[in-house]
Amino acid sequence: MRKFSIIAAIAAAALLSLALAVRPSASARHASRNEKRQGNEGTQMVIRFASNPQPMPPFLLTDLDGQVVSTASWRGKVVLLNFWATWCPPCRDEIPEMVELSKRFREKLEIVGISMDDSPPEEVRQFAQEMKIDYPVVMGSSTLSREYGGIPALPTSFLVNTDGRIVEKHEGLYPIDTYDSEIRALLGMPVEAKVETFEDTGQIFLKNAIRAKELPGVDFQGLTEDQKRAALKRLNSEMCTCGCKLTIAQCRINDSECATSQHLAEKIIREIRSHPAAPVSTAIRQ
Repeated sequence: MRKFSIIAAIAAAALLSLALAVRPSASARHASRNEKRQGNEGTQMVIRFASNPQPMPPFLLTDLDGQVVSTASWRGKVVLLNFWATWCPPCRDEIPEMVELSKRFREKLEIVGISMDDSPPEEVRQFAQEMKIDYPVVMGSSTLSREYGGIPALPTSFLVNTDGRIVEKHEGLYPIDTYDSEIRALLGMPVEAKVETFEDTGQIFLKNAIRAKELPGVDFQGLTEDQKRAALKRLNSEMCTCGCKLTIAQCRINDSECATSQHLAEKIIREIRSHPAAPVSTAIRQ
């Protein structure tokens, strides 16, 4: 019986790891920014870039072959930073797409794989050779992950324009046509897609949640403008207690299915709605 329990626990842990790897974050589900629209001339792809792109956080690392990889050397190129891991099935499925894109755009595109494995670099290097990865791969870290706003799911890719600013973030698997169209648009090449912009209010960098006027699953109806501002201020200053180490607003954007941030947000709205004339508390009373 004990042996069976151990096997069952291992199997459950494996299934949990797979679920975390393939689960798109709330920002990916809530703000699906690339889509196809039916118009007078048929179906057309729509791609979107941030109107307020933030600079790519710089780093200087050594790849698996001992070559220096520096963000400073990529100016003038489109860059695709791909956070992945060898144990992540969708990451493995995505590698042939990355290899194809690398060949398709050659000197105009820089793809860098950032391995989030705990395995030794030698094991990652062997895996990269087996998968015929022809672009640089560096070992990631929790510090690097935080620099990019945290990586809630794998794979996660950041698209950087030729000025070194991040214009899009994709969590989970995306078809190669999406990346192809985005890269072409950033390079000024002909593209069969409509290009639109969106304000980054947390979809790329969670720190920009402070710009958001609406949040997933948060009902601001019935509040005056002053009350809504007060509610947003609290949602952006008080921390979620689910263990995510994010503000309530950031947690709602990062994971709209989080019951803890949902409860805390609803409590803040109730307090402000029921006490319109009272000063807004800086902490949630339990």
